[in-house]
Amino acid sequence: MALILIVDDESKMRHILKIMLSLEEHNVEEAQDGESALAMLREKAYDLVISDIRMPRMDGFALLDHIQTMEVPCPVIIITAYATIDSAVKAMKKGAVDYITKPFEESHIILTVEKALGVSKILTENRELKEELNRSIEDADLVCVSQAMKHLLAAAQKVAAKADTTVLITGESGTGKEIVARFIHQNSPRAQRRFVTVNCAAITASLVESILFGHEKGAFTGADRRKQGFFEYTSGGTLFLDEIGDLPLEAQAKLLRALQEKIVLRVGGNEPIEVNVRVVCATNQDLDSLVKQGKFRSDLFYRIDVFPLQILPLRERIEAIVPLAEHFMQKFRERPSEKPLLTQGAKRILMDHTWPGNVRELANAVERAVILAGEEPVTTEHLSFLRTNKVRTGIVEAWNLPSGGLALETLERDLIRQALEMTGNNQSAAARLLGLTRSKLRTRVKQLEAHS
Repeated sequence: MALILIVDDESKMRHILKIMLSLEEHNVEEAQDGESALAMLREKAYDLVISDIRMPRMDGFALLDHIQTMEVPCPVIIITAYATIDSAVKAMKKGAVDYITKPFEESHIILTVEKALGVSKILTENRELKEELNRSIEDADLVCVSQAMKHLLAAAQKVAAKADTTVLITGESGTGKEIVARFIHQNSPRAQRRFVTVNCAAITASLVESILFGHEKGAFTGADRRKQGFFEYTSGGTLFLDEIGDLPLEAQAKLLRALQEKIVLRVGGNEPIEVNVRVVCATNQDLDSLVKQGKFRSDLFYRIDVFPLQILPLRERIEAIVPLAEHFMQKFRERPSEKPLLTQGAKRILMDHTWPGNVRELANAVERAVILAGEEPVTTEHLSFLRTNKVRTGIVEAWNLPSGGLALETLERDLIRQALEMTGNNQSAAARLLGLTRSKLRTRVKQLEAHS
């Protein structure tokens, strides 16, 4: 299904073409001359333009010239009742993808449109791929300082060369799992194709299969058209399934089939569709534990755990903290500065903090400090907000306690509250900070709420 703009000063011709193309399930809009069409093209992205040559105000050739100057030109089919060899040559030289004379056969129009839409798809994909590659390069906050990260990236480099090997990246929230996944993609034979991220935890159970595998028109309420799933959309590239531990069990079975047979079925469809993608999975959960609890399929776990990569938390890569902070400072400052970026006191604060939110928390803290410091070096004062929230492996370094002390229950509630605040309400990360399992943390929260 495509969005097509028909440009012709004859309303009857526009009507005929609209009926023909609508029967092929295309969306069709109309313009009566080149000037009106150009205004519509500036407001909306069309997949194809079918234009007459002779029209008032702006003819088809002038419209074609304007379209070719656009950042993303769309294919144009020229159609005319005044055909000559010269006009056909002129149209093709100006960038038209085809040239049709009136009167015409319906089958000829349909075939020509389908060929032109193939060109449109290639143009769109090329643009998207360039944008994605630029984003990947710009967003690749990969500063390799610690020995642990150097070893991990060396392993990632080796598996990247194997275009079909499934990779499982584990690590706490905020450690940079997606960045490592992008590194694998960018260093693989699939680098020139798409890298697509799907957050499995953010998809409702009822929609996860449609999003991953696509659906047919009428497959469920609201499915008003056929839609590709991400497995089809990512063809030739890398599909990054983040938070794989949150994928519903039913969808896990279909994911296993897609990985093993490289075939998917759209929801509501019966036709097997071959797919060619590398899948990289990531999780901050203990999948082995989920398997024992019956919450994750063991056969899927063994299928995605072909090449595991574990990213250590930032507190176990202390030597990387200051270089990462300086990297983020350069990124967030409006212009480079020759002054020192961090005072020695600021470096000590950064090194002393335990970073339960890992690299993501560090980036946010640095951005806040840069805003406070302006163009000056970041000092202890600019990082004072870190000193008021010290959490160290489950022990809060409390200060300014009232002389009468604190009730144990009050202190415990405050510990849990601070751990949740420091981890952005991520219960798994908060539980690790407090030395608890996630289930024990949830049980204790409920008990405290019941007594409050």
